[in-house]
Amino acid sequence: MLEQKVLQYIKKYCLLKKGDRVLVGVSGGPDSLALLHYLDSLKDQLSIMVTAAHVDHMFRGRESYEDFLFTQSFCEKMNIPFEGKQIDVQEYINKTGKSSQVAARELRYAFYKEVMNRNDLNILALGHHGDDQIETILMRLTRGASGESRAGMAFSRPFHHGKLIRPFLGITKSDIMDYCSRQGLVPRHDPSNEKEIYARNRFRLNVLPFIKKENRNAHEHFQRFSDEIREDEAYLTQLAEERLENILIEKMPGKVIIDYNCLMAMPKPLQRRCIQLILNYLYFERPETLSAVHIEQLLEMFQNPHPSGEIHLPDGLTAEKSYDKCTFSFECHQSQPYSLLLQVPGETLLPNGYKIIAQYIKDEKTVVHTNWNLKIPSHLAKQPFIVRTRKMGDRMSVKGLSGTKKVKDIFINEKISLKERDSWPIVEDSEGTIIWIPGLKKSPVETHDLSGQSFIYLQYKKQ
Repeated sequence: MLEQKVLQYIKKYCLLKKGDRVLVGVSGGPDSLALLHYLDSLKDQLSIMVTAAHVDHMFRGRESYEDFLFTQSFCEKMNIPFEGKQIDVQEYINKTGKSSQVAARELRYAFYKEVMNRNDLNILALGHHGDDQIETILMRLTRGASGESRAGMAFSRPFHHGKLIRPFLGITKSDIMDYCSRQGLVPRHDPSNEKEIYARNRFRLNVLPFIKKENRNAHEHFQRFSDEIREDEAYLTQLAEERLENILIEKMPGKVIIDYNCLMAMPKPLQRRCIQLILNYLYFERPETLSAVHIEQLLEMFQNPHPSGEIHLPDGLTAEKSYDKCTFSFECHQSQPYSLLLQVPGETLLPNGYKIIAQYIKDEKTVVHTNWNLKIPSHLAKQPFIVRTRKMGDRMSVKGLSGTKKVKDIFINEKISLKERDSWPIVEDSEGTIIWIPGLKKSPVETHDLSGQSFIYLQYKKQ
């Protein structure tokens, strides 16, 4: 019977403890009504408090309002605290362009949070059951879900300042209908559940009957599959998190740069999960269209011997492969060319987030000898200096080499990505001669024997 089965699941998954203050989301249908009635019957045994919350989404006019009145009346008869609200979901859909199901869910859950705050509740209980679990898993696999999402719904997960629980996840719809019959409950019926315009209804009406006919206990096997997937995912994700630090080059909101060769040296299960962790970090809200196919496309791009490539992911996220790096970012704009007068002495801020510091110095012992710095004898400096982005046909004389070299070839040899090339600074003198590409190459204008001479010292640093 439902009573014994659900109590076993409550104990097995530690869904409730003494003193919990539970909000039950109730539509008025059999699943949620049975859950409310059942948890209310346990309130003394488990030392919990139960409150009901109902949302009228206003999709079905008077009919849905009658669901509201029914649920309110049921709670009054059972002496259960009731919170209800009518929400114009269609208006929200018109403003946001979201689907009816997504919009309704967002507004419904927002109301649940309001009620939990107002009444100091820490548990949200929903009436999803084992048949719902079968539908959810099949739907997600059909759409190409990856990772833990293949496991469907969890018995328990964090929600707001507490957790969300699904005590009925281990039982079937027939168990619930039997409970309603034995307890004299007469729930409401939502006719939209029979319409095949919704994907879930198509699975429920066409696929689920076949599965249940093959094995009426199929929900137990699906739940075991769900538990195993979650356990495996937790272990593999922990391993991926430990390895992730080894491949990260840069990590900031909206942008992640990785060394994809280090990623590809991992076992493939960890490759997928490292990518998933990166996507989870970058996306504030996971797009519905993001699937396992995108992860496979990324892995194929990394395996391709060509040094560059680009993949466009949902909601404007781009993954750009360039030599040994891959940059994930929402920066969809093209870098704008610039040409700035270099302040000597002073600081010149550049559009790429860096700056060039210029100063007059006499003591060479205070300077650093790298390509990130340039020393020019004051008497040889042809000022003013200009810092600009690259131009077609740019060439420069490189210190230590004879003749000139194409700037394009310098970028290629130094493995600078296409996007970085468009904003990389180039410093030229008043005659238009390139004297420095910060971090990459210097011209012969720099000399090491500056003892006793004044010189201009240029440094390229982050702002």
